[in-house]
Amino acid sequence: MMKSMTAYARASRTEGELTADVEIRTYNSRHLDPMIRVPSGMNGLEERIKAMLASRLARGRVEVRLQISDMQQAMDAFEVDMARAASCKSALECLARTLDIPGEVSLGMILDAGTGILRTAEKTVDPERLLPVVETVMGEALDSIDAMRCTEGRYLADDFRRRLDWIEEQVNAIETASEDLVTLYRNRLMERVSLLLQDAGLEADPGRLLQEAAILADRSDISEEVVRARSHILHFRDIMDGSEPGGRKLNFLLQEFNREFNTMGSKAGDSSVAHRVVAVKAELEKLREQVQNIE
Repeated sequence: MMKSMTAYARASRTEGELTADVEIRTYNSRHLDPMIRVPSGMNGLEERIKAMLASRLARGRVEVRLQISDMQQAMDAFEVDMARAASCKSALECLARTLDIPGEVSLGMILDAGTGILRTAEKTVDPERLLPVVETVMGEALDSIDAMRCTEGRYLADDFRRRLDWIEEQVNAIETASEDLVTLYRNRLMERVSLLLQDAGLEADPGRLLQEAAILADRSDISEEVVRARSHILHFRDIMDGSEPGGRKLNFLLQEFNREFNTMGSKAGDSSVAHRVVAVKAELEKLREQVQNIE
């Protein structure tokens, strides 16, 4: 099944005190190119997320934004230096007595005067504790990504089939138009040479004429190119219907298509064939642009 490389998905999951939100965007790229953003202190999750992406996606640029809310960590977000606080309170009370300032020392006065009494707690994050909820939310988001890529891939596959059918019709028409070209070119050559020799009072060598005509006929024969073009069409359809990602193969196959039709155009030398070849090459270019979006 063909899949597109462009998709977007979001997912959210809560398990106990942990809530994980993830946003995934995928774009065209020749290789699997992940860009992962996780909260500060949770870098240990990146390798696990990369492994999840590699197990589900063959190629494409993948942007992952993960947010985690930990209620347990939020409750323990601050810590108090009790020794510093007690020392600050004693110093303020001593200052009040010395200066004969009435009133009690308040909490606000202690916090204002004592730098570092209340500070953000430095907590180490355990990736193993976060991993179950992360794997679950990533799995949900990747399921949505896969569904979107499959849906767009089906639309692209339908478009490809229509274009391939039209190209196949043109190959048949080119083959029909070129069937009489070999005989036509051979007879034209013999007529021209005979006329030239007759004007000069000379006689043509029938054997040499047949030899030259055979050479010209061989140069104008496009039967091999027609056979290979049909083979490429069959191979293209097989790749589209296969279970493996086929974007790279299809891109390479389109290059082979172009070579065959370029050769047809140069060999045939007939205006009707040349016009069809030009039309087919324009269609192949449209296919090439669309194939860049296939995984």
